[in-house]
Amino acid sequence: MPEVNVNIISGTTNIIEGIEKAIVLLPRGTTLHIKNEFYSPKSYRNLLSFKDIRLNEYHIETNNERDIEYLYITRIESNKNFVLEKLSPFSYGLYYTYSNVIEMHVIIS
Repeated sequence: MPEVNVNIISGTTNIIEGIEKAIVLLPRGTTLHIKNEFYSPKSYRNLLSFKDIRLNEYHIETNNERDIEYLYITRIESNKNFVLEKLSPFSYGLYYTYSNVIEMHVIIS
C-alpha cells in the first residue's frame, strides 16, 4: 500500500496503515460488508460512505421527527420499505451511529 500522508495541526502524519475487508455490525443488527476498509489506529471515529451502504443493497433516506432530521438506512422487500437503522444528527450536518467490527483483516506494512 502506498503511504498516505495527511496534514494535521501538529504536522504531517501517516494515519492509514492498511486496507482490507471488514464486516461492520450496526446497533439494530444491520451488517455491512465493506470491501476496502481503511485501517487507522490513530482515529477514534470512522466514516461510512453512501457507496458502501448501497453496495450492501441498502438505501438512504432522511426523515423529520419533531423538527430533527434523521438519516435512515432502509431495505425494500416485497415492495415495502423497512427502516433498518436510524442515525442521529450532529449539529454540523453529519449523522452518527455506533458500530462493532465483526471481522477485520489488517495488512500493515
